Amino acid sequence: MGLPVLIIGESGSGKSTSMRNFQPGELGIINVSRKPLPFRTSLKCVNTDNYMQIDDIIAKAKAKSLVIDDAQYLMANEFMRNAKVNGYQKFTDIALNFWTLVQTVVNDLPDQKIVYFMAHTERDASGNEKMKTIGKMLDEKITIEGLFTIVMKTVVQDGRYMFSTQTNGQDTVKTPMGMFDQPLIDNDLRMVDMTIREYYGLPKNINQEESKDENA
Repeated sequence: MGLPVLIIGESGSGKSTSMRNFQPGELGIINVSRKPLPFRTSLKCVNTDNYMQIDDIIAKAKAKSLVIDDAQYLMANEFMRNAKVNGYQKFTDIALNFWTLVQTVVNDLPDQKIVYFMAHTERDASGNEKMKTIGKMLDEKITIEGLFTIVMKTVVQDGRYMFSTQTNGQDTVKTPMGMFDQPLIDNDLRMVDMTIREYYGLPKNINQEESKDENA
C-alpha cells in the first residue's frame, strides 16, 4: 500500500523548492504544469498531465518517493480541454479521475512508495483555506483532503520558508499524532520524507541512512 501525501500552499511559498535536498535516485518528479523547477537539479523529471502516463510512471519508477507538482492542474487542464462540453458530467469525470489516481497510489503501489501531491490553495465561502480545485461543482463530488492522512502547508514567516504540520483552525492541515514535534518545521521535503518513513517503519530511501547519521 503506497502512501499519498498532500502539500498545499500559495504560489511562491516554497512547495517546489522544498524538493531541493533530494539526491539523485531518491525522488522522481511529475511536472504537470511543465514549468522549470526553481533550483538546479539532476533529479528525473517528466512533463505530463496525462493520467495514464502518470499511472505508468509511478508504477515503474525506481525512486521510492515521487512528487506530482502542481497537481491541481490535472483537474484544471482537464476542465479547460472540456470547457465547451455542457452539463455536469464533466465535473464528475474530473473528480473521478483525480480520486482514481489517489486510490491507485494507495492500492496498487508497494509500501515503500510515497507520492507527494503538491497543489495551490484557495479559500472557501467561509474563509477556510483548502486545496484549489475548479469550483463548487467538483467540491460537491469529492473532498480532496479527506483522501489524505497527511496534509501539510507551506508558509513564509519572517522571511523563513516553513511547513505547517498542524491546523490553524482555518485550514485543512493535519499530520498523525507524534509525527512532528513542532507546528512549524523547515521547508525540507527530504527531511519530511525521512520522518514519515521512520514513523511508519517504511524502507528508507537511498542515502537517507547516511544523512540521518550525519545529522545525529
